[in-house]
Parts: sequence; C-alpha cells; structure tokens
Amino acid sequence: MVKALNVNRLGWIVSILLAILVLFPLAAVIIQVLLPGVFFGELNFGDLSLLLDVFNRPLWRKSLENSLLLGIGTTLFGTILGTVLAMARSRWSFRGAALLDAAAWILFIMPSFILAQGWIMFSAGNGLAASLFGWKWVSSAVFSPAGLVAVMTFSKFPLAYLTVRAAMEWKMDMLSQAARLCGASSWRVWRTVEVPLLLPSIFSGALLVFMDTIGDFGLPSAIAVVYRFPTLPYSIYSAIYTSPIRFDMAGVLSLYLVLLIAMAIAVQFYVLRRARYDILSGRAVRSAPGSAGKYSWLISCAVGLLLIVVIGIPIGSSLVMSILQVQSGGLVRGNLTLEHYSELFRHGADLFPGIGRSLMIAAAASVFGLIIGLGAAFVLSYSRFKFKKLIETATLISFAVPGVVLGIGYIFVWNQKWLEPLGLRLYSKPPILVLAAIAGAIPVITRIITGSMAKVPGHLLDAAQIQGASLVSRVRTILIPLIRGALVSGALAAFGSCIFDLAVNSILFPPNFVTLPIVIDDAFEDMRFGYASAATVTGGGIIVLILVVIESIFKKRGARA
Repeated sequence: MVKALNVNRLGWIVSILLAILVLFPLAAVIIQVLLPGVFFGELNFGDLSLLLDVFNRPLWRKSLENSLLLGIGTTLFGTILGTVLAMARSRWSFRGAALLDAAAWILFIMPSFILAQGWIMFSAGNGLAASLFGWKWVSSAVFSPAGLVAVMTFSKFPLAYLTVRAAMEWKMDMLSQAARLCGASSWRVWRTVEVPLLLPSIFSGALLVFMDTIGDFGLPSAIAVVYRFPTLPYSIYSAIYTSPIRFDMAGVLSLYLVLLIAMAIAVQFYVLRRARYDILSGRAVRSAPGSAGKYSWLISCAVGLLLIVVIGIPIGSSLVMSILQVQSGGLVRGNLTLEHYSELFRHGADLFPGIGRSLMIAAAASVFGLIIGLGAAFVLSYSRFKFKKLIETATLISFAVPGVVLGIGYIFVWNQKWLEPLGLRLYSKPPILVLAAIAGAIPVITRIITGSMAKVPGHLLDAAQIQGASLVSRVRTILIPLIRGALVSGALAAFGSCIFDLAVNSILFPPNFVTLPIVIDDAFEDMRFGYASAATVTGGGIIVLILVVIESIFKKRGARA
C-alpha cells in the first residue's frame, strides 16, 4: 500500500482529511443558520430575519461593536508599533535588540488569556499597581475600550513585527541610492521607496493582527471577571453554555465572525493585486543593522521601557501574585508565601492531571498534524494535483477561523445520532479534543514546512523518481533530511499552541476531563488569583522546559548527522 502511494493519491488523502477536520465543521456552522435543527434530527427552515437581529438585540449589537472596535484599533496601532520596531531593529544596532526579538517570540507563543490575566492582576482596583505603587488611576485607564485596545496592541504587535522583520532580511540598496542621486532626502526615500516596497508584509502583518484579535477568546474570557466587555467570540460561548442553549444564535454570530475575517482577507488581496512587489534580484544584499550614532541610547531606552510594559506587567504580575498571601498586602516580607504552590500538590488538585491530559492531546496533535501537514506541503510544493487550490484554501481557512467557531462546528458534526452505532459520536469524549487540536496544528505546520520546502529544488526528487524510488522513499531519504529543522520547529510550534488553546478546550472539554487552560481559567474566574498565578507559572514552566529539552535533543541529533 505504501509503495502504491503517488502524488495524486496523496493529494486525495490530504483533501479528504482537511475536509473532515476543517471544511465540514465550518460548513456545518453556516448550514445551522439556514436549517436550524438539521444536525439534531429536525428539518425546518431557519428564520433568516435572525441574521438582522445582530443590529437589534443590544447584546449582539454591543458584541459586534466591541469586536470591531477591538479589531480595528488593535490592527491600526499594533501594525504601526510592530512595523516601526521591525524597521528600527533591521536598520540600527542598539542595546536590547536581542531582547526585543525574544520578547516578540514570547508574546507570540503566550496565550492571550494568560497575558490578559497578568494585566488584570496589575490593573484591578486592588491590584498590584494600586497596592505596590499607589497608582489607583490605572484601573479606570485599563478597563475602558481604549485601555483594552492598548492591552491588545501590546499583546498582538509581534505578529506585525515578525512579518515585517522577515521581509527586511534582504534589501535592494540600488533603488534607495538612485533616489538619493536624484536629490531625495532620507525621509523622502524612506516614505516613497522603502515603505511602499514593504506593503505586502505590512498588510500581511495587519491581517494577522486583525484575525488574531477579532477571533480572540482569551481576553474577553479573562476580563469578564472584573469588566463587562462582550465580544463576538465570548457571546458565541455564552450562547452555548448558558440556559437556554441557543445553537442558532451561536451559528449567526459565528457567521458574522467569519464574514468579518473574509472581508479583511478580500481587502488585502484587492490592495496587493494593484501593483507588483517582486523586486528582489541578484543584486539584493542581506540586511545588516548599522550604527544609530548619538541616538543609540535613545532607542535602547525606548525599547527597554516598552519591554517593561509588554513583558514585565503581564508576566511579572503572575510571578508576583503567585507569592503574595494577600493581594492588597503589598510586596513585604510578612506577605510572602509559597502556599499557592503547595496547594498545587494537595490531594484533589487538578493541575497535574490537567497538564498530563494537555500533553497527551498536544503530542497526538503534533504527530498527526506533522504527517498531514507534511503531505499538504508536499502537494502544494511539488505537484500539479487538480484540487491543489482546495488544499491551500483549507489550510488558510483553518488558520483564519477562530477556535471558538471551529469548536461550534465540531459540536454539530460529531454529535450526530447516526454516528453512535459506528462508535464515532465523539462529542463529550476526549478524542474530539484531539481532532480539534490536529485541525489547529495543520496550518501552523504546513506554513512552516512549505517555506522550508521552497529552498529544496524539485529536480532532486525527480532524479530519484527516475531511478525508481517510491514517493515514500523520496520523502524519507531526500526531503526529510533537508528540512529536518523545519519539521522540528513546526511540530514544537503546534505542540505549544495546542497546550494553551483555551477556546477549543472551553467549548469541547468532556465532563471531568479538565485540561491545563481550563484549570487556570477556572481558578481565575473563581477569583483565586494566587492559585491561578502559581498554576500559570508552574504549568507554563513545565511546558517551556519540555519544549527546550525536545529541541536540544533534535539539535544534537542534527549536529551528529
């Protein structure tokens, strides 16, 4: 069977798997709006007027307004901040530059609900800002629409930063030099030559910021403890987990969420198709930061201040809160305790069983996601499979669609009565979490592997095929050794993202099967801030340690090879 596998059959297998994992659940969300009850054995036509209720019902309208405000505001300021920082990092060398890169990756990997919890513990009325520094104004400043946009900007700007920074790896100095020879000032060269050439990466970063913000479930879930700020993802969650259960409401709100993301993607395609940006040639040179001269100290101070805010407040607050006996007691010797950490080890504590379950789910998702992602990347890179566009679209959709919408679709698809005799009625069972985690892992792995495959010429594989090597043999002996690093990075990135996926875990977790993000979020919602912080520090530390050990093992094996 393995020897009979060819590129065309591989394309069909990948297409079917992506349809089951991604396309069917998404289609189910839309079908639920048109035919409510069809997934529960009732055939009736939906009341399409429900689609317009989003403009009439106060909660729906407020959720849409808040999502748009948060999405547009964060996209605007997050893209500007990320782009400016990426340009400064690529152009000049300064102290703290490496820390800026590390902070961007930390914020990129860290789930938003943990970052939001850190901001809340710092900014709440009796939080660390008020108890340690006497800054009582912080609470009203942060818990406002503008303050939440600022918090999201500090959490999401790395998406724009990493995108623009990657695009500035190579540069065409000859274009800037030609402009200067024509008398253009440095400012005019930057504004009219350098920035326009970066538009594709700037728009890509902005799109990522918008999609990640508008579909974010972690922030509204965390701030709901102290501040009422409904958004579309949180209202979808509330429609399912408050009585009476309203799947039709969840379907309508999910449809609006998908439409907003589709409109953002359409705007990006429309803008970028109006011009050409393929300017790199043999004269391109690798970008190397130069001296900032007398302004070096000023840039270093600005970056240092930014790092204190974006890393020090959310993560530092969790560390401090985990060792405080009384939240408002201040950071004094008599108020320090390790009681919250010892509580993690007591009988009946959920943290370590939750970590174990999350690790098993993430490990399974990484392995199966890596196999499917490798197959999808191979078909996209080296084949003429006729449904290649479908595979590309499915991976893009699964990257863009928020986890809360994907979770709703999984409920509709995997809660069918006719699946019961087949043993495939998976709703309220642990395997549904694994399937959803695989769906979330595939786009991350595919994007990373596809980028690495672009460097491997197809004629290497063609030569082996002419010699009679099977598809599996070509992939195993030629391709995998050349992209080993990308495979490890993809699997680890998927592993880390699956562990902390609060949206999917909150919607699909079976009874008595709590996972790591559920343990942390439940403790936070119960106002057990010390326990939640200790669980965050301990659980996050264990996960980071596992990732570092796995990466170092593969690096050593790669060096020996």
